[in-house]
Formats: sequence, structure tokens, C-alpha cells
Amino acid sequence: MASRKSFLLRLDPAVHDALARWAGDELRSTNAQIEFLLRKALQDAGRLPGETGRQRGRGRPRKDDDAD
Repeated sequence: MASRKSFLLRLDPAVHDALARWAGDELRSTNAQIEFLLRKALQDAGRLPGETGRQRGRGRPRKDDDAD
């Protein structure tokens, strides 16, 4: 899997709670939901870099899936 960057993100607690609920509805972690929304916004704006790696699908990976 490609390397990942980490950084601190400060959010209003109500925004975090709303994101966490939305993520749960979509079977994603809160972190994965934030990345999903950022990627979608970048794509919609025509700013998603072409060399961007693929985001993992929703939910838990199947046991028979090969590790990336």
C-alpha cells in the first residue's frame, strides 16, 4: 500500500459527531469518510491529481482479499 501522511485536524465537536454518524451509516471509519469527502470535492473541482492512489472500499476487507 502507498505511504500515508498523517496530520492533526481540529474540528468542532458537533461537526465531528455528524461525520462519525455519517461514516457509520456508510460503513466507513471517520477518517475514511473524511478522505472520501475530500477526494470527491477535489474530483468535482477538477483538482484530484492523476497519481492519486485508489481508496479502499467500504466495510471490512474480505478474508480472501490479498493485501495491497
